[in-house]
Amino acid sequence: MIAPSSAAPPETVCREVPAHDAVSLAPRRSRYAVCLFVINEAERLHHQLAKMQAAGHGLDVILADGGSTDGSTQPSRLAAAGVRALLVKQGPGRLSAQMRMGLSWCLDEGYDGVIVMDGNDKDDPEALTRFARLLDDGCDHVQGSRYVPGGRAINTPLSRHLAVTFLHAPAVSLAAGRRYTDTTNGFRAYSRRLLTDPRVAPFRDVFSGYELHYYLAIRAARLGFRVTELPVTRAYPAHGGVPTKIKGMRGNALILSTLAKACLGAFNPSPARAA
Repeated sequence: MIAPSSAAPPETVCREVPAHDAVSLAPRRSRYAVCLFVINEAERLHHQLAKMQAAGHGLDVILADGGSTDGSTQPSRLAAAGVRALLVKQGPGRLSAQMRMGLSWCLDEGYDGVIVMDGNDKDDPEALTRFARLLDDGCDHVQGSRYVPGGRAINTPLSRHLAVTFLHAPAVSLAAGRRYTDTTNGFRAYSRRLLTDPRVAPFRDVFSGYELHYYLAIRAARLGFRVTELPVTRAYPAHGGVPTKIKGMRGNALILSTLAKACLGAFNPSPARAA
């Protein structure tokens, strides 16, 4: 269904990417890649990989690891689970640094687009083929949403639901000039065209924490790229802790600060760089 395209040479735009190690486990087989962002996800990761294999999506799977120490990213185990490559970040930064690492590697490998997911088993991989079809149709930024018709929000903590619905999504929508409904959901897809446009310039060290997801949603819409939302299922565990790296008042304050900066255009590239 999803045939590889001919590999394109790397773009000449300078990229700032954290130091990392890359272990290739299989050859490239698909036009688009799925990039999972993980750090110490333990068996949640392997439960998700098993569901992805069962879904039969036909896409190459790349793991962008922030430095796991729990043994969950053992290459032999990943290869058996159908993972094509393991990237391990050595440089500084958190999620956005992992994103820059994974997205840059996928561009160098010639993929025409990248679908991104958290690796903590909250997202239903059934949507992967639908993300790929939207990339085939020319979409540049596809936002997975549990709040559009067909989407499902399962066991979402009330505080998360209220924050997304009444604060985060309205703020990003206002800044983007188009309506988004689920702007903290990391299940998304990006086209090569979007990622390599110098007016977007996502490969900058300023993107270190949680900035890049918010920035790309706003910037893509503002620049007139094809943006859409896709219904997805996001399920939190019915019991036990919430799988998240955002914890406590300090974590939430950082998210609010990052959101404000993204909405005010603080991460837009300088005119000279975007020219």
